[in-house]
Amino acid sequence: MKQLDKAFNITPEVVKEEPKPVGIQKPDRLTKNDVEKDYDYTRGNLYSIIEKGQEAIDGILELAQETEQPRAYEVAGQLIKSVSDATDKLMDLQKKLKDVEEEKSKTTNVTNNALFVGSTADLAKLIKQQNQ
Repeated sequence: MKQLDKAFNITPEVVKEEPKPVGIQKPDRLTKNDVEKDYDYTRGNLYSIIEKGQEAIDGILELAQETEQPRAYEVAGQLIKSVSDATDKLMDLQKKLKDVEEEKSKTTNVTNNALFVGSTADLAKLIKQQNQ
């Protein structure tokens, strides 16, 4: 390397790089926009899975009818179950989003009950002092 520097009559430059922070910073709380974005993304994926699964079911049922092999019917049954599970997950997603929205809109009511500990004579004295 030094020979090349001499041959080209240059001096090497030392470049100092600042260390970059490592890791992903997590937000303290999920914002409403994040929840909606995740919901839309998951919902779109589930719709895609369901549609592709239905196409696969149509194809495997056609193949099963042509070949009349038990294995093809078994695979068709498994595909039907998978698509059914995906539709259930879509409904669960709706319920979870509703629960999240309800949780955000809930108001917490705090009730502070005052409690007097003492005898009736002490209570009477306290009331008499407040009335004066």
